[in-house]
Amino acid sequence: MATDDKVPKTSGLQVPTNLDTATTKMLASGNVADDSRVPEVEYNFSKGRHLKNVLVSSLAFTLVFTAFSGLESLQSSINKDQGLGVYGLVFIYSTMIISCLFLAPPVISLLGCKWTITAAMATYTTYTLANFYAVWGTMAPASVILGLGGTLLWSANSMYITETATQYAQITGKNKDVLLPGFFGIFFGIVHTCRVWGNLISSLVLSQRPQNETEISDEVFSRCGATYCTGDENLGNVTNSGLDKPSEEKLQILCGTYLACGLMAVGAVAIFLDDIHRHKSAKSQPKKRFSSALFVATFKHMRKPKQLLLIPITVYCSMQMGFFSSDFTKAFVSCTYGIWNVGYVMMTYGVTSSLNSIVIGRLAKRVRRPFFFTIAMLLHYGLLFTFLFWQPTPDGLLILYVLAGLWGAADAVWTTEINVLYGVLFHDSQEAAFSCYRLWHAFGFILAYVFSVQLCVFMKLYILMGTLALSMLGYLTVELMQRKCQENTLETRKTVEAAIDMLGSNLTL
Repeated sequence: MATDDKVPKTSGLQVPTNLDTATTKMLASGNVADDSRVPEVEYNFSKGRHLKNVLVSSLAFTLVFTAFSGLESLQSSINKDQGLGVYGLVFIYSTMIISCLFLAPPVISLLGCKWTITAAMATYTTYTLANFYAVWGTMAPASVILGLGGTLLWSANSMYITETATQYAQITGKNKDVLLPGFFGIFFGIVHTCRVWGNLISSLVLSQRPQNETEISDEVFSRCGATYCTGDENLGNVTNSGLDKPSEEKLQILCGTYLACGLMAVGAVAIFLDDIHRHKSAKSQPKKRFSSALFVATFKHMRKPKQLLLIPITVYCSMQMGFFSSDFTKAFVSCTYGIWNVGYVMMTYGVTSSLNSIVIGRLAKRVRRPFFFTIAMLLHYGLLFTFLFWQPTPDGLLILYVLAGLWGAADAVWTTEINVLYGVLFHDSQEAAFSCYRLWHAFGFILAYVFSVQLCVFMKLYILMGTLALSMLGYLTVELMQRKCQENTLETRKTVEAAIDMLGSNLTL
């Protein structure tokens, strides 16, 4: 396979129409890794405008998830009564599964990516509004609404970035498989900073400690970390002050700031993001209508061998995020050093995740995917064993910053490269593929948050270790299958090119 970014030039002899069509379909199918030569379509956007769209999408997502990630990290602490905050997150991701199966494909087909993203971002503001007065009557409906919109948002955006990279490759003549990791790297590199801004806001608002704060007793302190179980914040007459809920005034300020971020994001997408499908040639413009075929395609896609093998790593990606935002923040940070330190520790996580996403995108030309996944696996295993055997100490806050930073570096690999993998493997069925991705991604979050209120931390760590092992086994199998398909395609291409050259020679004679 050619490693040059440019598409190789062909001979002056034109390939017969039927042969060209067949070859194009073969190269664009999900069974071939090298689909860099996309079908020729007339695009009206310049290179700069495509890059502008990626930037607008990235900044809007940053605003939306500045609010959501900040609230998500605090749910296990600020809304811990009866598990309200964590169960609200379970409602979100349970609804996402329904949205994946029955809502995402037809809505995206009907509205297009831009307006699906706009409408879906609006659903995130309802969740912020519910946190102004967090009770079951407000949190449960808002969580369901956000769940319906969450799948639409991510599925539409993954398709939008993939289509943008495809059009950019057609315009510039570059390799789409090289551009796609770069585009996703830029996107996630910017979006992952939301964890910095969201947690910075929460830290500044919640930074003032309670006036009646007392030192955490050794008895309570010993129950933090891997040994923490739900309910350990209260032991007899002893209460862990680090887990006390902030004042209502502080929560109102916090939610008001997050609401403003969400509204700005909706406006930015509606005004500045281009609807790329409208600027294709009339022949290639998709028909936007509801169709039962889209539902069937989603179910059929789940049965593909490569999709089945990618289920564990897709689930693990969200499970590790759910564990970190819920269990790590509560058992290792709030429990030991107070809720006011959650934001600062999570900022470190956000910075390393963002920077590493950009680095991954830059290195995609020179470094193969298996290398990134292997490094992330080794890093997470090291951290999981550290969480399991390390007991937090009163002077160990700096260690938590280091651990959070390393976790963020590995998280960048999972989130960035898995999206790239789906975009490369399933280019011919993007809507169904990314709907399946969000389905299993949501399922992983459900597991993580249900475990959060039902199991002790050390049990969750063992579950993550086992899931990670199964994930890497499935992923490496997919890579081997992909390499074999690629080798077969190269052989077919050489045969076709030889036949064309022979035909050209005969015509010349």
